[in-house]
Amino acid sequence: MLKPINTKKEHEAALQRIYNLMQKDLKPGSKLSDELEILSVLVEAYEKKHYPIPPPHPIEAIRFRLEQKGVDEKELIKILGGRSRKSEILSGRRKLSLAMIRELHDKLNIPAETLIAAY
Repeated sequence: MLKPINTKKEHEAALQRIYNLMQKDLKPGSKLSDELEILSVLVEAYEKKHYPIPPPHPIEAIRFRLEQKGVDEKELIKILGGRSRKSEILSGRRKLSLAMIRELHDKLNIPAETLIAAY
């Protein structure tokens, strides 16, 4: 019977069961496929509570997104409004303004929650 995961032992057992289910050729909509999906949701909820991942540093998020999209830092000049401003932002000497956050969110699709974090 499936139930919420509350202990490390239950978490480990759920991970083992997920692994075993993933080794099978499951048919979508089957009982085992449904079990795998539900276990995955339960494990995710447990891990979010017990192993939270802190949000990335805003500047690191910008650098990562540029690299991920294959965008040159020159594109950032257009978004932030100038070469010196870009340099100041990336070096941490200047904070992001609300307008910059909006532009970075719109143009690079970086979550606003990440960009507004204190740094």
